[in-house]
Amino acid sequence: MSATKPLFIVVSAPSGCGKSTIIDMLLQEYHDLVYSISCTTRAPRGEEEDGIDYHFLDKSRFETLLSENAFIEWASVHGNYYGTLKAPIEEVLREGNSMIMDIDVQGAAKVRNYVRALPDGDPMKAGFADVFVMPPSMEELRSRLEGRGTDSREAIERRLANAEGEIARAGEYMYKIVNDELHVAYKRFCDLIDALSGRM
Repeated sequence: MSATKPLFIVVSAPSGCGKSTIIDMLLQEYHDLVYSISCTTRAPRGEEEDGIDYHFLDKSRFETLLSENAFIEWASVHGNYYGTLKAPIEEVLREGNSMIMDIDVQGAAKVRNYVRALPDGDPMKAGFADVFVMPPSMEELRSRLEGRGTDSREAIERRLANAEGEIARAGEYMYKIVNDELHVAYKRFCDLIDALSGRM
């Protein structure tokens, strides 16, 4: 496995497109693939655990890290900070493993800009790939969201409106994968990783 090129993969998708399912499947199959855990200052919810769902930090710690330019991207959302630390990604790549990050289109744009500014030859830049997972159609996305039975009608309409805005930015990504059938979309993702990492 160590002969393969370490990748830094950023994945975005509208809610209901199966992105989390695909990432979970990839993590089970590719043992050199590490999931990027974000930092947040919000309190844990439900069963969330520190170091698994998020790194839960207090505000002063987060602001100290901000002042040290420790994040490759960060945002303030509803009074809480969220961000992705640079050091864990660098460490994973240095060890010859790959990192996969699940992030929204705004965050992905910040990561993209950060990576572009890195010197050529930087492992993060050399292994960078961003992927947008698309629904086959808005109608199919609506039926998936309704089929989950977890959201109110208002929430579904909001998610669909957000999805249209996100899909409008899909052209910013290097690769697009349509999740029409899960096993087919997953295979496309595996083929992409194998090609980019030199596993073929």
